[in-house]
Amino acid sequence: MAPTPITEPRLAASTGPIYLSWAPVVAGAIVASAVSFLMISFAAGMGLAVASPSASWRDTSATLAIVGGIWLLLTSLASFGLGGYLAGRMRAPWGDTTSDAVEFRDGVHGLLVWALAILIGAVLAFATAPKTVPGRADAPAATSVEPLIALELDRLFRSDKAPADRSADLALRAEAARILATGAGHSGMQADDRAYLVRLVEARTGLAQPDAEARVNQVSGEARDAISRARSSAVILAFMIAAALLIGVPAAWMAAAAGGEHRDGSIHHTFWRRWEVDRGFIIR
Repeated sequence: MAPTPITEPRLAASTGPIYLSWAPVVAGAIVASAVSFLMISFAAGMGLAVASPSASWRDTSATLAIVGGIWLLLTSLASFGLGGYLAGRMRAPWGDTTSDAVEFRDGVHGLLVWALAILIGAVLAFATAPKTVPGRADAPAATSVEPLIALELDRLFRSDKAPADRSADLALRAEAARILATGAGHSGMQADDRAYLVRLVEARTGLAQPDAEARVNQVSGEARDAISRARSSAVILAFMIAAALLIGVPAAWMAAAAGGEHRDGSIHHTFWRRWEVDRGFIIR
């Protein structure tokens, strides 16, 4: 007696006019977000992150930034492709429509997976972002550029004597950071700002005027280079993120269409059948 052939299970065709199934979309988006988080975490652990909060960003080469960007592209293809395929494969089919309409509806489900996964990532990024505590009188206003040139500020005010007032010293660093950030622009540092910064260094470190002026000139050049490298890294990061998200659109669309073809029986996956183990524990 010939064995009964194994056939693919077919979903019952939906009878209502509903053309959008949110359950497969949500499931695909959750899977896409999880895969994306896993691959980005792995890249960060291997040192392939395009942006890093550590001081090692100063030594980041263009090659490493490009490799990190390529990993973002691969992450987008893998996560959105898998999420789109699941959405297309899990969506209930319709029996009274053309193949073009089926492919389009599957592709739309993949596109919604892409959009929802991005929203989930944006919400998680916003929720985990560091929050500032307003209303504290002992916390001087800091600039966004101050962490980028923290080493330059340390060199600018380096001295053997400890500051008398810690809060006043933090305010002094914040003011110097704003001056250095302004001086990193195309117009450079204004003469009155440079003279004022020299007086700040004199008062904080006790150096003579020529020595304080030489230190300001050296540190301002180093701060300009550091800010320039930070701007280049930000441009590379923004470009790679945008490219990765854009390439996720066709990946999710085509993967959802492929999942729909598999669902409707146009594509047969025999991988798992090939590796089934029978009762005699023989892999065939």
